[in-house]
Order: sequence, then structure tokens, then C-alpha cells
Amino acid sequence: MARIHLLSPRLANQIAAGEVVERPANIVKELVENALDAGASRIDIDAEQGGIKLLRIRDDGFGIDKDDLSLALSRHATSKIITLDDLEAVDSLGFRGEALASISSVTRLTLTSHARDAEEAWSVSVEGRDMQASVSPAAHPVGTTVEVRDLFFNTPARRKFLRTEKTEFSHLEEYVKRLALSRYDVAFSLRHNGRTIHQLRPAERGIEKEKRVASLLSAEFIDSAVHIETEAAGLSLQGWVGLPTFSRSQADMQYFFVNGRVVRDKLVVHAIKQAYRDVLYHGRHPAFVLYLTLDPKLVDVNVHPTKHEVRFRDGRLVHDFLFRTLHRALGDVRPEDRLAGTTPGSLTSDITSAPLTQQPAPATGLQAGEFQGQNRLDWQPSAPSAVSAGTGMSAPWAAAPVSRDAVSEQLNAYQQMSQPLATVAQELPQSDSDMPPLGFAIAQLHGIYILAQNALGMVVVDMHAAHERITYERLKVAVDAQGVQSQPLLVPVSLAVSEREADAAEQYADEFRQLGVELARVGPESVLVRQIPVLLQQANVPQLVTDMLSDLMEHGASDRILAHRNELLGTMACHGSVRANRRLTIPEMNALLRDMEATERSGQCNHGRPTWTQMTMAELDKLFLRGR
Repeated sequence: MARIHLLSPRLANQIAAGEVVERPANIVKELVENALDAGASRIDIDAEQGGIKLLRIRDDGFGIDKDDLSLALSRHATSKIITLDDLEAVDSLGFRGEALASISSVTRLTLTSHARDAEEAWSVSVEGRDMQASVSPAAHPVGTTVEVRDLFFNTPARRKFLRTEKTEFSHLEEYVKRLALSRYDVAFSLRHNGRTIHQLRPAERGIEKEKRVASLLSAEFIDSAVHIETEAAGLSLQGWVGLPTFSRSQADMQYFFVNGRVVRDKLVVHAIKQAYRDVLYHGRHPAFVLYLTLDPKLVDVNVHPTKHEVRFRDGRLVHDFLFRTLHRALGDVRPEDRLAGTTPGSLTSDITSAPLTQQPAPATGLQAGEFQGQNRLDWQPSAPSAVSAGTGMSAPWAAAPVSRDAVSEQLNAYQQMSQPLATVAQELPQSDSDMPPLGFAIAQLHGIYILAQNALGMVVVDMHAAHERITYERLKVAVDAQGVQSQPLLVPVSLAVSEREADAAEQYADEFRQLGVELARVGPESVLVRQIPVLLQQANVPQLVTDMLSDLMEHGASDRILAHRNELLGTMACHGSVRANRRLTIPEMNALLRDMEATERSGQCNHGRPTWTQMTMAELDKLFLRGR
């Protein structure tokens, strides 16, 4: 082995660049964060060939003095922290002083800046091979421009790991989205190969912020999102969470910011996933844009080279705050809230935004044109369909000769159909202001769906899914009112665990007892389970306890008992709910609609499937080409 020696500055910076610079998107992140820290109100980003050939970031911040230009390209050079106290309460996006040095070691970099109190601008250029900086005068407005060319030109082995231009630009654009969502007061523009991709103005008011979110994500997300703004225990949470019906096949629309810094934290992900647990269809992912604000001293951002992860001083408090806030926000959504933003001309209602599909309804043996409930009519059209000559196939569009009596019979059938419908119409209010959110039932379709009319148009309800949610929520309320009922085990269960898990069992003994589980440590690596909740008699006790220990050690909280209990109650609710093909009367259907309006999370069944959908009059008119 060679003797110990100091690395050359160039090699040290290239090694550091491996932690900071993986692709062009990482360069954009570091440079735009520097611009934001410099007080910029406008940031322009130009890219060529996905950012591999050229990246140019220009801002109107306070700039860099001439004497500091060369120093800015050195490792561990920063203006953002001076003492250890500054590091313990970081309020800037960057603070390590490694970004510019790492980037310049693997690119051809030119930094041009005009400080606000300076008379002229200056430029410094370096190339990764020798790292020798040359300073020269330049023409530039107040602010800074960083131009980065030929990424990895001097490290071809790393250049081979870059993807196609399209892939690299998609990563770059994603970073720009995150940064634009983090600062609404800053204008952003993004150009690629001379074409403008995003042109975002500053957004100060709430409606302007929603427009920025809609332009970066989608208008459907804003239309299907719940706005959150709450504060407790020194923590503040703002932003938007998508309704369960607006779910994603992958976690590609999840943005969480801590003090303005976008992070991907395990504790945060667990809390949000737990809040969506019994309203999200399995395999789907929620969409959200959330901003958590807290004292910088209570969060450590210096735990990862790319600063994507953070560590909270009181992780349990943060986890509980996030879960309770989101759980209550989703639970408080009622049909009238979902319909409040729907207008007759809206094209982003549930029927277009819900990504889930119902399974085909089983055949019921009912004839075409037959209705259920009080409006049931045994009527079939009397005119038979013709058969196209020579094809042997039914051609319902071919007019067959019909008799005068057949026409009269059909007209009489229409008149008979209109009589009971007129009776139902008498029950409908004369004014839309008196109409409940889900309206009033008109008929039952194939014993599965309820058809209702409300102020906006037509509502279709899956009666079994809706009743299942209502029953499930009532069971949870009833069980919560009784508290956790526990019973001792006839034969205590002995578990072999690690010493760390046994320590956690002792540390969290009170938490286990509150959940109905009594544990006793009987050895360095042995725990005895003496008591479990009554509802979980058939549960796998060893697996349940070890999973709870794992949750408590990682997150400081566990919801395993609640999850198992709710799973059991969900099964009971499913079996106790009205089944498909059961014929309901109009009063029964209306009673179900009123219960849905008063029940938490009634928009989804226990399995996360939607329970109802709305079709506005504008959508119905569009289907039939009315008004054209």
C-alpha cells in the first residue's frame, strides 16, 4: 500500500462532486438554491441538450464582490454560516460551501456577478483540469449568472452514466418544479434548446399560488385537493392534499417542504401514509404539496450531502402533528365540499379525475328499460330490430316497417313511464338552493347503483360501497366509546427478541398498555406477552408485537393495534352492509344519501374505491352534442 499523502485540490473536488453532482438536475438545484439565498426575485434557467452541453442560471440577487469571486469557487467557502451556533439553526438552503467547487471541477464554469454596491461587474472562469481561476471585467446587470458547459468533460467514465437528453431534462424540470413550489414570491423561467417550458410570475395571493401549483402539477390536482392551514405546538402546516379519489400509480406528485427546503423523510412519509390508510385504494399513492414550518433549532438539515433528508429533534411530535392534521382534514370532507368548486362548465369533476374503475356489475336478469324501487316499470320497446340482408347481423339503425298499432303501443308505454316519474318530480324542491348536496334519488340501476338528481346534474352512487363506509364509521365510533377491551392470555406468549427490542419493550411499556397489550421483560433478549385486546384474539401475536416494537423504535408511535382493529371492523361492515341486487325504495335510497352527507370519508369505501360520482349538466350536454 502507498504511503499516506494529501489529495490534490482537483482530485478532492472531483471526489466531492460525486456526492453533489450526479446529473445536470443536481447542478440546477445547487445554483438555484444559491440564487434564492442571495435574495433573488427572478431566476432564469436555460438548458441545452438536457443540461449536459449548457446550463445558464441568471438571478437578480445582491451579487458577489470582485474580491470574493475566486474564493467562491474554493471548497468550504461560504457566506452563510460563521460559527457553530449558525450551523445549529440553519435558515439558508445552502451552507456547506462545496457546490461551486464541486461543479467547477467537472465542468467548464464561468461565474459573472455584479454586486449591488459595486460600479461594475466581474467574471471568473475555470476549467476542471487545472482549477486556475482568471478574473476579468464584464458587462452584467446587478445579480449573478453562472454558466456551466460540458458536464463531465474531464471525467468520461462518469459521463457514460448520463441518460438520454429527454431523461436528463425530465429530472432537471422536476427539480425546477420543486424549487418553484418552494418560493411563490420568486419569478421563474425555464428554457430548453431555445423553447420556453415554464414562465412563472410571482404569486402573492392564494388564488395566484393555486394557479402556480396547477401550472406545475395539474388543474385536476387543485380541483381535487383539500387546502390545509393549521398551527399547534410550535408547528405550522400549510398546503394542499389530494382527495383519495385523486390518487397516483406512483409517488410522483408528493412535495413536502420543511422551512422552505424540499425533503424526502421516512418519518413524514409514514405519517402521511398512515393518514390515508383506510381511504386509499391499495397500490395507489396520495398526491400532496405541504409546507411544514418550525424553529430551525428543532430540525437538523446537515445529515445528508444532498440535503434531501432531515432529522427532527422531536420526531414523535412531528409525526403525531402531521398524522392528526391530515387524518382530520380528510375525514372532514363532505359531499358539499367536493361539489363547492364544481361549476356547470367544469370539466374536472370526479368522473374525469378519478383514476379508479369499478368492476363490471354482475348480470341481474333485468330487462332493458326496467327500473327498481317505486319507479319499476316492466316495459320493453315493441319495435323489433331489422336484420341486414346478407350479413346475418343485427342492424338496429335499419328502419323496419311497423304497424300503426305498434306505434300507439310504444307511445302508451312512454306515457305510463312518465306517470311515476312525475310523482318523484313532485318530491324534488322547486329551487336549487333547497337541494341537498347529493340531491334526491330517482331510481335504482340494476340493483347496484342509485341514480339521483342534484343542483348540478346527475349523481351516481354505488349503494353497497357507500353503506359499507357508513357502517364502518359507526362501528369505529361505537368501539372507541367503549375503550380498548383487553383480556389476559391463558398461556402467555414468550418472544425471542434482540436486546435493543427488549429495551424498547421496557421503554414503551406504558404505550403498549394504553393499546391493550401488556408486556414483561423476562430476560436480556426475551419478552413475555401477558394480555392483548379482545378484538385481536385471532391475530398473530408474535408478529403483531414485533411490528409494534419496530414502529416505536423508528417513529416513536405505532398504529398496528388500530390497523388490525379497523381491518376487523371493515370486514364486519362489509358483511353487514346492503348487498348488490337488493331493491331499495325511494325513501331508503334518500336515507342512504343523507347518511352519506353526514358521514366522514363517505367519498370512499373501506377499500379506497369511490362511492359516488357527479356528472354536471354541461358534461351531459357535451355527450349529446347539445348547444352545437
